[in-house]
Amino acid sequence: MGSYEVSFVDDFAPVLGRYRSEEPFLIVDKGVMRFYGDRIKSFFPENRIFTVEAAERHKTVEYCYSVIKTLVRNNVRKNSFIIAIGGGIIQDITAFVSSILFRGVKWIFFPTTLLAQADSCIGSKSSINMGKFKNLLGTFYPPENIFIDINFLDTLPADAVKSGVGEMLHFYFIAGSKLAGKMMGGYGEFVSSPRLLRKYISASLRIKKSFVEIDEFDKDKRNILNYGHTFGHAIETVSGYRINHGQAVTMGMDIANYISLKSGRINALVFKSMHKILLGNMPRFTIGSGNIGNYLSALSKDKKNAGKSLACILTRGPGSMYKARLSPGKKLARMILGYFNAVKGAQSKPGRIRGK
Repeated sequence: MGSYEVSFVDDFAPVLGRYRSEEPFLIVDKGVMRFYGDRIKSFFPENRIFTVEAAERHKTVEYCYSVIKTLVRNNVRKNSFIIAIGGGIIQDITAFVSSILFRGVKWIFFPTTLLAQADSCIGSKSSINMGKFKNLLGTFYPPENIFIDINFLDTLPADAVKSGVGEMLHFYFIAGSKLAGKMMGGYGEFVSSPRLLRKYISASLRIKKSFVEIDEFDKDKRNILNYGHTFGHAIETVSGYRINHGQAVTMGMDIANYISLKSGRINALVFKSMHKILLGNMPRFTIGSGNIGNYLSALSKDKKNAGKSLACILTRGPGSMYKARLSPGKKLARMILGYFNAVKGAQSKPGRIRGK
């Protein structure tokens, strides 16, 4: 089983400096280098540091191959290791490259975004896109060590904070935690000062760890963590990734809840109470009759599907998520269009969506 422990540190630099004598290779987010490049370069020569723009278009096999070629040109060896400094995209690229290079080299992770610190840093998955479809390829390959420095969050744009908040909300709803409402009660303060989220980050990681440790390779109970993701990934795809991951998941949860409502799994009061919390982190996005076909096509390419049915997670209420299979036909299209028709204007009027 992989290691799923994290270490919170007050300053990443002294910890990073410990590895100087071991001559690792570094894969670093270009944005991180802009703020922390001088400190990183004080420990390692430039030919050991590879800067990557953290863009969704770089989460491809072709780009990972170019990273491997660069490492090989710089004499990477089986006993070499890689340090990743960045968010989820840097993590995905580094984990995927590390897992296939020499059939596996060690890697270490310093997550710098809220999304990575509160979610993706543990769990061992790498996810690589194929064409326009998200996360079709990947491996299970955890880092040897994870070091979380909350101070990295001070340089995040608000959009990146909102993305992290979306994933944290999904953990709290899965666990039936009251932290969902509490966190959103201080939403404005957290977006401007994300380092205040430390206790919420720890809570998110504890919830995820409890699932990963009983189902490391995502064969059974860990599937529940896909709550909001099936519908959210499709939003990312049809928006051309204009909608960030966590806010797409926020809307994805709301869609899953709406389908649960229309399927009789929850009542209108439960739906509205969850919707009111989610609304504060919801992106401005809609699906109409003109692009419902593209949205259903994106749903059909989800890697969790089996046969012709759509695999997704629905809810009986906070703390009670369950696996479901839906037919991606006219009935589902009507429900999704019904959701987006209902949500129009609701982002400024909490609780507006009506039940049955």
